[in-house]
Amino acid sequence: MYNLKIDYAEGAHPAILDKLLETNFIQQNGYGLDEYTLEAKYLLRQKLNTPTAEIHFVSGGTQANLLVISSLLRPYEAVISANTGHIYANETGAIEATGHKVIPIESKDGKLTANQIKQTVAGFQLRPHVVKPKMVYISNTTEYGTLYTESELQAIAAYCRAEGLILFMDGARLGHALTAENNDLSLARIAELVDVFYIGATKNGALFGEAIVFPTPHLAVDFDYNLKQKGALLAKGRVLGIQFLALFQDDLYFKLAKDANDMAMKLAQAFQAQGHAFLVEPASNQIFPILPVTLIERLQEKFDFYVWKPINADYAAVRLITSWTTDELMLEVFIAMLNE
Repeated sequence: MYNLKIDYAEGAHPAILDKLLETNFIQQNGYGLDEYTLEAKYLLRQKLNTPTAEIHFVSGGTQANLLVISSLLRPYEAVISANTGHIYANETGAIEATGHKVIPIESKDGKLTANQIKQTVAGFQLRPHVVKPKMVYISNTTEYGTLYTESELQAIAAYCRAEGLILFMDGARLGHALTAENNDLSLARIAELVDVFYIGATKNGALFGEAIVFPTPHLAVDFDYNLKQKGALLAKGRVLGIQFLALFQDDLYFKLAKDANDMAMKLAQAFQAQGHAFLVEPASNQIFPILPVTLIERLQEKFDFYVWKPINADYAAVRLITSWTTDELMLEVFIAMLNE
């Protein structure tokens, strides 16, 4: 059974494992004060073109979301999200457990617009009887593999700044967004437009890890206290620092993401050649073709993937996801089965 269900089914890129072995017996300070973590932060600041950015490494995406939102919001403040957003649909109420309401907005492609956000904020004006929207949470790529364009992100950022809202970007698959064919954003431009975001590595070659970035340090004041209190400050912080150092030297991070995107586009082209429709237009390493149920059952004999959404009695949308190490020969087997 070959896995097209998740993009973290494998361990880590050999460059990371080699670096961990190479540095294994070199003594270092703990809690992210080791030389590798400090060097990784310096390297990331260069990529961001933001020398004063505050950066913290944590183990996973849910942890990053929980830490950022619980640190930046007052008890009565809420966060706006697409109804497909990870904090609303896939994190077991982690944000609500910190005392903050998640306000969902209906989205068919995983994205939000500035106008949707404006309309939502207008519905929470009965002060002090309703929660106060204070943050907007978006994902790039989204849970549907779609991308924000620069103009879309710029419009959201402009509205948020005008209204005093914090703009937070979930970057669990940010590498895939930035290397997608139709992308027109860069790390540096994202750092200019959003208030806080993270660079996901768990789903792009690392054993685990996300880098939380505060482009303007004032938002990160005392963030380290919350990091420690929530159990997210690793004693062996070097394990995270080394991974990001390996990934961002020679832009390995972007190469791996592009490899994953290329494999997904190979699959997408095969579906298009057969005349199959998609739930959303393929853009990155997650694609959502709509297939006959009989074909889905046949493919599931050899491949593991999610049946995402039933369309009717005979058709359903599935999610196929590729990674930096997806075997092209296995995709040829998949395509051959599809063509049969």
